[in-house]
Amino acid sequence: MKILIVEDDPKIASFVQRGLKEQGYVIDVCNDGDAGYDLAVSESYDVILLDIMLPGRDGLSILRSLREQKNTVPVILLTARSGLDERVEGLNLGADDYLAKPFFMEELIARILAVSRRASGEPLNVIQQGALSLNLITREVHRGEESIDLTSREFNMLELLMRSPGRVYSRTQLLENVWGYDFDPQTNVVDVYVRRVRGKIDVAGEASMIETIRGVGYRLRDEA
Repeated sequence: MKILIVEDDPKIASFVQRGLKEQGYVIDVCNDGDAGYDLAVSESYDVILLDIMLPGRDGLSILRSLREQKNTVPVILLTARSGLDERVEGLNLGADDYLAKPFFMEELIARILAVSRRASGEPLNVIQQGALSLNLITREVHRGEESIDLTSREFNMLELLMRSPGRVYSRTQLLENVWGYDFDPQTNVVDVYVRRVRGKIDVAGEASMIETIRGVGYRLRDEA
């Protein structure tokens, strides 16, 4: 698999390049938007990892131009944790997925494999786990045919868990990803929200989709 990394932070670019090369991927790296766009249109890649904030052309401009040219190469946006509006705009422009910094290499590799397996040029904007589905653009959640109404924070927490089913998130990790670094780590808000989401997505008489790992945190049940 040949992958293009467009990232202006040298530490992140080096970290990702090293990790992906260890998996046997062929990697091209550039640190500005103009060079990244030139490579994207002149070379053939299986996946592009595209930072949004770049010198020269920004990532969303590159993505827009690629999709206008009917270039359907899978694109994963690398975004700042607080850049919700940019992530939504990127998905609307045709990005296949996004990953907020900082991230784990194993999660990035899983995302790369997921988007590279797509069968058509349609963007993969729906996360599915068992009967539960979550639409990243419309922010609609369904379990089977039933629509589930979630608040913004409930949606964001469920999205995080659904992106990595089976992975255990500590309460601190959930706070950092959903509420931000400045939130009081002593609060019980995570437990409160887990109870709320369980009450909305679970089916009476069945095991909860969100498992409690005693003394550690929570994970989404991997129904695969």
